Amino acid sequence: MTFLVFILILSVLVLVHETGHFLAAKKAGIKVEEFAFGLPFTKPILSKKKRGTIYSVYPLIFGGFVKLYGEDGLTEDQRPKIPPCRRAGKDPNYGRAYFEKSIFKRASVLLAGVFMNLVLAIVCFSILYFVWGIPTKTGKVIVEAVRENSPAQAAEIKPNDWIVAVNGDFINEGDQLIKITQGMAGQKVKLEISRRNDNPCKPPADNVLGGMATTEFGFNCNGENLLIFLIPRENPPAGEGPLGVIITDSIFKKYPFYIMPFLGVREGFKDSLGWGKMVLSSLGQMVYSLITRGKVPEGIAGPIGIYQITGEAAKAGWMAVLQLLGIISVNLAIVNILPIPAMDGGRLVFLGFELVFKRKAPPKIEAAINSVGLMILLGLMFLITVKDLLRLAGG
Repeated sequence: MTFLVFILILSVLVLVHETGHFLAAKKAGIKVEEFAFGLPFTKPILSKKKRGTIYSVYPLIFGGFVKLYGEDGLTEDQRPKIPPCRRAGKDPNYGRAYFEKSIFKRASVLLAGVFMNLVLAIVCFSILYFVWGIPTKTGKVIVEAVRENSPAQAAEIKPNDWIVAVNGDFINEGDQLIKITQGMAGQKVKLEISRRNDNPCKPPADNVLGGMATTEFGFNCNGENLLIFLIPRENPPAGEGPLGVIITDSIFKKYPFYIMPFLGVREGFKDSLGWGKMVLSSLGQMVYSLITRGKVPEGIAGPIGIYQITGEAAKAGWMAVLQLLGIISVNLAIVNILPIPAMDGGRLVFLGFELVFKRKAPPKIEAAINSVGLMILLGLMFLITVKDLLRLAGG
């Protein structure tokens, strides 16, 4: 099941991305020689030509491509043997080469793949919010879960607790709690908590004297609210905060069915932006770690890591798979638009050069830079794959 879901996710990502290039090329009047699913290391298992375009499926399906007429210029054998003055009427491909189009049209073809990946992400997230409901602020900071061996567990904070105040200051957003506890790591903090069930401060509670308030971990009462004392961690484990709680200040709310699609798209767009910022931040941390420490930071996953995550998503159900598809689609869009040689963003840089200097970069230099960029990308992928294998070996 994991393998099938993994292949399905890759297939959708590749098809959507390459379809963007294909449609944009057609709209720009560029001849598409081949639209392929898979990598052409062997002969295609399926191939059909229609309206001048070959549609192919290759055995190695971890990729795909769109081959454009004149994408790398025209070789001598491709150049029509017709005098230029008569070429427009005799050559069926006259004016249909990629390099003959304006910079704007070529840029639109390069950007179309990224655009389609962003659209896919928005669609995935929008469907989820249509099913779940729309996140709506409650004005309350609710504990959803408590991590093991955390200050919150030691202080006996429980799921569904409402954190009303921190050190006497009322809070109504999760970011407030995070900011305060991070700023007071290593210092004693007083949380005021409203608890519905098993609340020792609710009557009958005559035996509660609040004598534990002076100890490192303990509670007192403020009316029916608990006053809990704890010390946020200075160096929490990866993926955990100083307190060791998972909190929320929103609920998923259903609106009338005719409004839900619009609200779902709005939230899907916001989610895509949020994941985009996170991907950019993670890439920045990875580059910084490679330069300063010579190693890939924790949390970066390659194909093997994504395969593992896919397995967990498959167990959780189709909504988790859809969410993962959206996240990876945002990731793919961001990586492709970066000014990295051999990627769409790298090719946009050469278009920028042409726009500024009114001439194209020498083909040999462009090819050399793209080759070096591809080697760097493959080397980075190798390092990340080794890291994934070491993590697997360590259990």
